[in-house]
Amino acid sequence: MNYVRCSRCIMDTSDPDITFNNMGVCNHCIKYDRLKILLDDKNIYSESKLEQIIEKIKKDGKNKQYDCIIGVSGGVDSTYVAYKVKEYGLRPLAVHLDNSWNSELAVSNIEKTLKKLNIDLYTHVLDWEEFKDLQLSFLKASVPDMEIPTDHAIVSLLYKMAAKEKTRYIIMGTNIATEAIMPSKWAAGHTDWMYIKSIHNQFGKSKLKDFPHYSMLDYAKYKLVYKQKEISLLNYINYNKAEAMEIIEEKLDWKNYGGKHFESIYTRFIQSYVLPVKFGIDKRKAHLSTLICSGQMTREEALKELEHDSYPLEKVNEDKQYVLKKFGLSESEFDQILNSPKKYYMDYPNMTTTLTYKIGKKLYEIIRK
Repeated sequence: MNYVRCSRCIMDTSDPDITFNNMGVCNHCIKYDRLKILLDDKNIYSESKLEQIIEKIKKDGKNKQYDCIIGVSGGVDSTYVAYKVKEYGLRPLAVHLDNSWNSELAVSNIEKTLKKLNIDLYTHVLDWEEFKDLQLSFLKASVPDMEIPTDHAIVSLLYKMAAKEKTRYIIMGTNIATEAIMPSKWAAGHTDWMYIKSIHNQFGKSKLKDFPHYSMLDYAKYKLVYKQKEISLLNYINYNKAEAMEIIEEKLDWKNYGGKHFESIYTRFIQSYVLPVKFGIDKRKAHLSTLICSGQMTREEALKELEHDSYPLEKVNEDKQYVLKKFGLSESEFDQILNSPKKYYMDYPNMTTTLTYKIGKKLYEIIRK
């Protein structure tokens, strides 16, 4: 495919599945507009509905230590969620997954935020040898979605902690305003335990004994038996990322990482080095394009930001040496992984090919409604 960039956002043909209409507008922009129209027409999200949800959470959690669960990573979205839930008078338990890649700044941001807001914290520390084996498996599998194990474990942990604390409500930082655009070839399989297992079975060396996970049946149990609800709080308010950053910097002494998800050293390295070098993927294009569609940034501003490296080269090299040492990989071993043929989600066994998935998808749609 010849190189083409969307005339409205900055997504381009680095997404192999991108398409354009006769005005040069990409499918991501069109999908965003359709989603926004659908949500607005059905009045899915509104501050008045959020008020009702908050009151319901308070009522259901009246005699419990905590009335909701929030995940905290030290990033903008989760920090702002923590700030807002306290502002609404809720009593959350903050849950953090320590996968051994937290930057010192992330640890500091989490500690300051929760101390200032007087929120209790539960931290689950992954077994490093086990998790290292899983992460190396994803690297060797040569897929761009090599952060799937962490994302999956975080959600699993939130479900389990909500069940343990007997609260139905998990308040999430996921949102449409800053995260609506992400090509499926760039990241897929977040909920797919079969996919994660299939990659680990092929490339891993040990068994996964303690890794937090959930299957489709587990998901159904959490939703139908425990009646858990995930609430994307930021969708109910006029969420502006720049304004949120100003608030948490002023109120919580939060410090900026310089990039989305850069609170994790591994994520920072993957997004700044591995994805661009191996796959030609710059995730900033998706992140900035969402901000363009939501009116938080102009196309010109986004293009100007792309002119700069996502992370200084000397820092990328430092991260590379740190990652290789932590994984026990030599430069030649890493280069071999980097130069191996590119693969994607559908190149490995996954739940979309099973009858259970087809039945489960119908069940999922019912649960979502």
